[in-house]
Amino acid sequence: MLPSYKPSIVFSLTLFALTLVSASTMAEPFTLTSTDISNGKVMALDQEFQGFGCNGGNRSPQLSWRGAPEGTEAFAITAYDPDAPTGSGWWHWQLVNIPKHIDTVSTGIGRSDEDLPFEGAFHISNDYGFAGFGGACPPKGHGVHRYQFTIYALSTPLELPENASGALTGYMINAHSLASSTIEALYERDQ
Repeated sequence: MLPSYKPSIVFSLTLFALTLVSASTMAEPFTLTSTDISNGKVMALDQEFQGFGCNGGNRSPQLSWRGAPEGTEAFAITAYDPDAPTGSGWWHWQLVNIPKHIDTVSTGIGRSDEDLPFEGAFHISNDYGFAGFGGACPPKGHGVHRYQFTIYALSTPLELPENASGALTGYMINAHSLASSTIEALYERDQ
């Protein structure tokens, strides 16, 4: 024989369950925005590299984020070109251990660690060979390249060895990522 429950208890439990579901679906999504770059839009010359035959401003874009999940202890930013003709893509920027109270970085902040207005964060060497932001510089005539700027909410600041590679940094970011959000901007150099 099945136990019988009073309708008021069943109603209360149902209402409680619906409240939990509603609260979890109402959580603000983790989003990334920028005043300098947009999804599916071509970046300005300001975000082109200066060197390797490119003559841009080599300035990292302004980025802002919101809706970080509970438990976020730090942030990391990456910029990656999956279309680079290398067989492994191209790391343009990796900035890790941004303090958890920061929710925006200004244009040009990727120049060097000395330019960072907050403590604890640092750059990883990009595929150009220096620590900081290295702008877009696809080969002439290679077509449109995608540049994936991603913010990661991390469960802990990363412990990385000195001179960590882009691949190791990416691995550690993914191992401690609670959430991420990406803007995929575009860039092409004429023939």
